[in-house]
Amino acid sequence: MARLLTSEERTLKLQPLMGAGGWALVDGRDAMEKSFVFGDFVQAFAFMTSVALKAERMDHHPEWFNVYNRVDITLSTHDCQGLSSRDIALAELIDQAAASAAK
Repeated sequence: MARLLTSEERTLKLQPLMGAGGWALVDGRDAMEKSFVFGDFVQAFAFMTSVALKAERMDHHPEWFNVYNRVDITLSTHDCQGLSSRDIALAELIDQAAASAAK
């Protein structure tokens, strides 16, 4: 079972994703979110498909919302009701997928 990030892990692993990384903490919830904008719907859907396949292999699924070229993603681990190392790993994978989709 997943466990919540410790204070040290939040500093070392979560902070680099915040700010310049584009991820932000969700108000009123132990979760993180980020919005992505692509050139069109096809790029956005290709990105979501790439993330979905990788997330399924990780058995860790994002909460997301898509309208045309925009994809909003929220990450939190339901098993521990907050942020875990699984969210960090998935956020890094999502950022890599977004960089590839933008090419």
